Amino acid sequence: MMFQDQTNKIELSISEMISPDFYDVFYSILEKKYTHYWLKGGRGSGKSSFISIEIILNIIQHKSMNCICFRKYGNNLRESVYNQLIWAIDILGVREYFSYIKNPLEITYLPTGQKILFRGLDDPVKQKSIKMPYGYFGLAWFEELEEYDGMEEIRKVTQSLMRGGSFFIYFYSYNPPQTVSNWVNFESVKDIENRLVHTSNYKSMPVDWLGKEFLIEAALLQKSNELAYRHEYLGEVTGTGGRIFNNIVSRPISDEEIKRFERFSYGIDWGFAVDPFSFGKFYYDRTRRILWVIDEVYGIGILNDEVKRLIEPKITTRDEIIADSEEPKSIEEFSRDGFKIVGSQKGKDSVRFGIKWLQRLQAIVIDQKRTPNAFKEFNLYEFEKNKLGEFRSDYPDKDNHFLDCARYAMEPYIRKRGIL
Repeated sequence: MMFQDQTNKIELSISEMISPDFYDVFYSILEKKYTHYWLKGGRGSGKSSFISIEIILNIIQHKSMNCICFRKYGNNLRESVYNQLIWAIDILGVREYFSYIKNPLEITYLPTGQKILFRGLDDPVKQKSIKMPYGYFGLAWFEELEEYDGMEEIRKVTQSLMRGGSFFIYFYSYNPPQTVSNWVNFESVKDIENRLVHTSNYKSMPVDWLGKEFLIEAALLQKSNELAYRHEYLGEVTGTGGRIFNNIVSRPISDEEIKRFERFSYGIDWGFAVDPFSFGKFYYDRTRRILWVIDEVYGIGILNDEVKRLIEPKITTRDEIIADSEEPKSIEEFSRDGFKIVGSQKGKDSVRFGIKWLQRLQAIVIDQKRTPNAFKEFNLYEFEKNKLGEFRSDYPDKDNHFLDCARYAMEPYIRKRGIL
C-alpha cells in the first residue's frame, strides 16, 4: 500500500519534472501511439532527462518490461545513461525500490526483479547472449545516436530484442550532426509509420533548471558565432557549406497533381554490376522554373529486358527517352523494341553545366515515397574536401546516377539556354 501511494504521488507531479516541450511525447507514450521515439535537440534540451524519467515510470507501471540502454562505446555508459537513470530514480523519489550494481552496470527494480541493463555496441558478440529470465525488453535507449555506424547496425539490435511482448517503447536520442549527409539526419526525415521524430531546444526549459551560467554561455556563442550557436544549442542541421542542392522541396506529390501536368521528360543512366541503372520521369514548369521528380526505376544488376518491362507502363509510344550515349548498343536494343530513345549530346563540361542548371532552378520537388533514390542522391550530394579541409570546386563523380539521368532528361531545356 505504501508503494502504491508513492506511484500516485509520481503521477500527480510528473508535469513538474519534464519540460513542457515533451508533454506531447509523454501523452503519445501513454496512448501507445508509436514504438520508436527519435528525440533530437541541442544542449540543455531536456531530452535525456525526459527519456530517463519515462524509462523508470514504465518499469514501475509495466511489470513484465525490462530495459536495455546502449552507447556505441561501452566505456561511455557509466557517465551518461547509467548516471542519468539514477538521477531519474532520485527525482521521482523511488530510490528505496531500486538497487544498483556497477560491475557490470545494472539497475534492478526490487518489487518485481525487473532489470535495466547497459551495453556498448563496440562488442557485438555480447549482444547475442542477452537473455532475461523474466519478462521482455519492452524498453530500450540508444543514446548519442550519431555515434553509431548506420541504421543497419541499429536494426540488427532491435530485431533481436523485440520478442515476447506486444508493447515496446524504444528511444533514440541525439544532437543532430552538422552535415545533412550524415545518416542520422537523412534517416530522421523519412516518413516511418510507427516512428515519432521530436525536436526540442533549451528555450522551452524552465530557466531555473538550466541555471544562469548556461544561459550566459548560450548568449555569448550566439553573439560570437551564430552558426555554431544554431547547431550546438538549437540542434539545427546547419551544414558544412558543402551541400550542392539547396533548392530541394520534399513533399508528397499527389496523383491529382500529376494529372494536371502536360508533358513529361525521361532520362536513363545505364548501369549494371557496380553502378546502378537509373531511369527518371520528370515534369518541368518552364515559367516558374520548377522541376518535379515523378517516378524512378533504380537498382544494381537489372537486365535490359527487366528494365523494359519496368519502364514500359510509365511512358507512351510518343515519349522520348534521352539516355547516356556511352552505351549505343543498349540504345539500339531499346529502339528495336519500340522505345523512342536517343543518346545524350554531351558537350564540353556538360556535367558541370547540367548540375549548375539544376542548382539554379527555383525548386526541385521530390516525393521521397515515390522516388526514394532520387531523394537520397539530391539531398546527399556534397562537395568534397581536399587535404587542407577546403572544399574542392569540381563536382564529385560518385553517388550521382539519378542526377545524371535528370541531366539527360533536361538536356533540351539546358541547350535552349545556350549552356551546352
